[in-house]
Amino acid sequence: MGKRDYYDILGVSRGASDHEIKRAYRRLARKHHPDVNPGDKAAEAKFKEISEAHDVLSDAEKRRRYDQFGPEAFAAGAGARGPEAGGPGGADFGGIDFGAGGFEDLGDLFSGLFGRRPEAAAAGPAKGEDLHYTLDISFEDAIRGVSTEVTIQKPSTCAVCRGTGGHPGSPLETCPTCRGSGRRTSRGVFRTSQACPRCQGSGKVPRDVCAACGGRGVRVGTERIAVKIPPGVDNGSRVRLQGMGEPGRNGGPPGDLYIVTRVRPHPVLERKGDNVYVEVPITITEAALGAKIEVPTVDGTTAMRIPPETSSGQVFRLRGKGVPHLKGGGHGDQFVTVKLVAPRNLDTRSQELLREFARLNPGDPRHARR
Repeated sequence: MGKRDYYDILGVSRGASDHEIKRAYRRLARKHHPDVNPGDKAAEAKFKEISEAHDVLSDAEKRRRYDQFGPEAFAAGAGARGPEAGGPGGADFGGIDFGAGGFEDLGDLFSGLFGRRPEAAAAGPAKGEDLHYTLDISFEDAIRGVSTEVTIQKPSTCAVCRGTGGHPGSPLETCPTCRGSGRRTSRGVFRTSQACPRCQGSGKVPRDVCAACGGRGVRVGTERIAVKIPPGVDNGSRVRLQGMGEPGRNGGPPGDLYIVTRVRPHPVLERKGDNVYVEVPITITEAALGAKIEVPTVDGTTAMRIPPETSSGQVFRLRGKGVPHLKGGGHGDQFVTVKLVAPRNLDTRSQELLREFARLNPGDPRHARR
């Protein structure tokens, strides 16, 4: 059986941006990482599959080849040759050595044009990745705000090695993966370069790795975090907790944690922006003679006067009874639509009274539509 489509594995479309691919990979990797699922062979296999898909789709040249030839482009012995690597309709780059002219790869070529090497930025301090957590809250808590706690799994700097990945006091040595260059070079039609994943672009690794984190510098653990949701949030609102994301690299600052709210619906109230809408049934008598009725609002029930001769479907506005503006400065409004409800199970006397009412009021409301 052939390999699954890399885009399906990451759950992204074929037109996904680099940011969308990276975000999907990090979300799935956190879920299926062996540290989070110790002893789970299925999770380990899934993690390898996710990593393989990300390795191809995060590399512009590999992704281009994959989009054109599929997984066969990376089969053993396939190399980089396809229609674009010689043969009918393609140019033959086989005799060109992009390293022979003094540029080891395209990264060096671009660095010569723009005055810096790409790995220099990778080797310096870098901010940690932002994290996102979806929080389900009630309709009322979204309106009024709420203080709560969330439990999340997040990587944090290893307390033993303080993020270095090495045993305390262990000297640094040349990284064997990149041989001290700080870069990992991939070969294809073009040679591309990116920061070495082992040393994070520094070119150095500790001689003895930290036993607590296995040399990764971070440990995944469970953490309870206090969260204050302000009044007025809606579906998809984001509350930022600065510095609560993943730890930074090479001494960089940590990322942020974003709490994304998902609001449960209310049984009778409906929200549209900062306004609230509700339908309220009224009787024939209340509609004809007027009445004072109780109406549900975000703050509980409130009294509302129905004027005489009110028609079914008429809308009334309760100023300031809506949702507080998230950025402050007042509230939205509530709109009440009244619906006339006809009486049921009328006894003989009630039917006689209604017939008498019809004789005294012979008007035809459909006349204007003829």
